[in-house]
Amino acid sequence: IENETNRQVTYSKRRKGLFKKAHELTVLCDAKVSLIMISSNKKLRDYVSPSTTTKQIFDQYQHTMGVDLWSSHYERMQEELKKLNDVNRSLRREIRHRRGESLIDLNLEELYHLEQNVESAVKVIRDRKYHVIGKKTDILKKKKKRAESIHKVLLHELVARDEDPYGLVDNGGGDYCDPDIIGCSNTDSCMFALRLQPNFHMGEGSDLTTYTLLE
Repeated sequence: IENETNRQVTYSKRRKGLFKKAHELTVLCDAKVSLIMISSNKKLRDYVSPSTTTKQIFDQYQHTMGVDLWSSHYERMQEELKKLNDVNRSLRREIRHRRGESLIDLNLEELYHLEQNVESAVKVIRDRKYHVIGKKTDILKKKKKRAESIHKVLLHELVARDEDPYGLVDNGGGDYCDPDIIGCSNTDSCMFALRLQPNFHMGEGSDLTTYTLLE
């Protein structure tokens, strides 16, 4: 079937039909059935009679046919295990050398290559360290700049809040009790002009209220 969609639909229908027949053989004929199917998209489907397992089917097949299905597979697994053990020993040996251990058996050329490898590793580590330090420094600079900006705003608000609401009015310098300026009636009494906050104003007009100070 050339069309992929039609091929998958046909495969699904036929697979269900085979599994149905296998189940009928198991129930009606007391047969041990095992089916393994792999589609073109590598999906595996299998069926095995409830009274057995796939491994038991394979074992019975080997016994009946006089063949060993696992020997070649076992040999391949042993070869793969040997390769992995060799790689593991080599890596452990390299780790010991990089830690400065078990160097007595190394010749001059091996020691030179080991030195080069260690220096290269140190350079990579150092570059990474400086990169991390640079990023942290940039972050701290940004935090410091932001903290300074917040500090300036808070300081400005604090100064504005603590400003004396009853500060003396500056009349251009000199004695505040100059009678020609603010009308001191005599030397024993003097008029001072005080600035009040807007919420203390009693009405429209000037925001200055005068009080007579007496001894």
